[in-house]
Amino acid sequence: MKNYFTEALEIVRAQASVRTMTEEDIVSMVMKLAEKFRVIGDAGGNAVALEDSDGPIDPRKAIKEKSITCVICGKSFKLITKKHLASHGLTVEEYRKHCDYKKGMPLVCKFLQRERRKKMQDMRLWERRKI
Repeated sequence: MKNYFTEALEIVRAQASVRTMTEEDIVSMVMKLAEKFRVIGDAGGNAVALEDSDGPIDPRKAIKEKSITCVICGKSFKLITKKHLASHGLTVEEYRKHCDYKKGMPLVCKFLQRERRKKMQDMRLWERRKI
């Protein structure tokens, strides 16, 4: 019998080496992969359509400290771009409406949003403006 947990751990380790992942993301991904490997193994190698046991991602939990998760496909990013949303056939406004986000809410992780705000405050552009 194969150790599904070890196989899942190897895949997640490779994924974590090329992108930023929180501890929560790593643990969640390992558990999901191990469970899916077990289901496939128990099916005797037959092709099985796997459904996400968690269901759709909760938009309130999609925005984390160092990542934002697309509620449609489940991929994690530092910011969700127009190009990514276009791959789902959505505009930024439609995505916000789909997730019940406020009209002007930025689709970026909390860390990046804080860094941008701090940078703009440090620049103090409103003081340089002369009429």
